[in-house]
Amino acid sequence: MSRALLALLLVAALFLWAGLVVGISFLEAPLKFTAPHITTVLGVGIGRIVFAALNKLELGLCAVVLLSAAGLRAPTRVWWGLGVLSLVLLVQTVGLLPALDARALALQAGREVAPTLLHPSYIGLEITKLLTLLYTGSTAFYWLLQPAPAAVGAVQPRPAVFS
Repeated sequence: MSRALLALLLVAALFLWAGLVVGISFLEAPLKFTAPHITTVLGVGIGRIVFAALNKLELGLCAVVLLSAAGLRAPTRVWWGLGVLSLVLLVQTVGLLPALDARALALQAGREVAPTLLHPSYIGLEITKLLTLLYTGSTAFYWLLQPAPAAVGAVQPRPAVFS
């Protein structure tokens, strides 16, 4: 795969992912509860479906950015961001989403659920993820705009004094 295509995939996937997080987590999720006739139970049911789909998309986008960065031999500063993103996504996928899903099912079944820190934890990780996506996308974009370093021992052209 060409370097240009890998670069496009890396940057586009990071910013697409950031847009999905903003659109779903910070717009759709809270706004659905303001719609007329949407009860908590109905809103939670919608949320289960939407966040399950978002999680699958995020896992796919994470794979795309990791493979693109590997193919590009991205610098450490990009890999740090990708590491944070992968860790956040892992915690959400394995730890928080199943627990939140169980609570949603209990609510839908009419059972009382005790307050927990699951939802605030998920929101905190979404904020961390969004900021990391924006940082990593910007860092990768800036890195990719830099000219490739010259080969060792290559003759460098003299800069033009007057153009």
